[in-house]
Amino acid sequence: MFTPVRSRVRTAALALSAITALALGATTTTGAAAAPAAAKQGPTSVAYVEVNNNSMLNVGKYTLANGGGNVFDVAVIFAANINYDTGTKAATLYFNENVQRVLDNAVTQIRPLQQKGIKVVLSVLGNHQGAGFANFPSQQAASTFAKRLSDTVAKYGLDGIDFDDEYAEYGNNGTGQPNASSFVYLVSALRANMPGKIISLYNIGPAASRLSYGGVDVSSKFDYAWNPYYGSWQVPGIALPKSKLSPAAVRIGGTSQSTAAALARRTVSEGYGVYLTYNLDGADRSADVSAFTRELYGSDAHYTP
Repeated sequence: MFTPVRSRVRTAALALSAITALALGATTTTGAAAAPAAAKQGPTSVAYVEVNNNSMLNVGKYTLANGGGNVFDVAVIFAANINYDTGTKAATLYFNENVQRVLDNAVTQIRPLQQKGIKVVLSVLGNHQGAGFANFPSQQAASTFAKRLSDTVAKYGLDGIDFDDEYAEYGNNGTGQPNASSFVYLVSALRANMPGKIISLYNIGPAASRLSYGGVDVSSKFDYAWNPYYGSWQVPGIALPKSKLSPAAVRIGGTSQSTAAALARRTVSEGYGVYLTYNLDGADRSADVSAFTRELYGSDAHYTP
C-alpha cells in the first residue's frame, strides 16, 4: 500500500550545470508583485511537480470551489541535483535540461504561480555520484554549496530550497561517508544567505538525521518538513511545531482517494499545518484533489484547463 520511494526520471545527458547558467545568465527579478490570494483557512498544501514530464503551471489550475482560493500554496520544482566534480573534487549544483528550461523561462513558468500567491521552491536531490548534503569535507565546502543555492534562488526569483537526501550514493567517486557536521553547516549558511526564504526538508536520508552538531541545532531554521512515504502517515522527526509539519503524504493519482481523504482528515483533527502531495500532472485531477480539499478546507477543488 505504501510507496516508499518516488520514481526518478532524468535526462542527464542533455543537462546543463547551474554554475554555467549562473555565469552566463542575466539576473532575473521576480517581476510584478504577487496578487493577494483569495482567503483560505486550513493547512498549507504542497505540490511537487516532476518537470521532466509535467508543467509547473498545473499547480495554478486548481482553486477551491467555495471562495476561489488556491488549492496549493507551495509548488516544488522537482528536481535539481547535487553532483560531484571529479576534477575539482567538489559538489556542484546541476540542472538537467527540463529544470533549466523552467528556470530560463521563469517569466512564463514561475511568475504566473507567484502572481497567484503560490510560492515556488527548487528541490535538490542526490544523483548517484557520491555528493550529498551530509558529506562535505569542510565547513567552507558546505558554505560554498550554500552560496550556489542562494545565488540560484536570487537569480531566478525563487522562493526557497527543498532538501531531498536520496540517491547520493555516499562513497562513490572516492567521496566520504555522511558526517555529523555537514548538513548543519550547509543549512546554517543557507539560512544566513536567505533569511526571508523557504527552506524545507523532505525527511529522508542521512542528512535528515543529522540536524545537530557542536551545540547548534538547525531544526528551527526550516520552514517545513514532510513525510517522504506516499500513502502513509509519519510525523517527521524534527523539532518543529505542528504548523510546519506534514505527517501525511500522497501521490496524486497513485494514492487512493479514500486514503488521501483519511490522511487529510487526520491532518486537521490532530492539528498539523501542512499537507504534502507529489506528482501533479497535466490531467484533470480534480476528483483526486477534491478528496483531500473537502477534508482540509470544506470545499471541492475546481480545475481550470
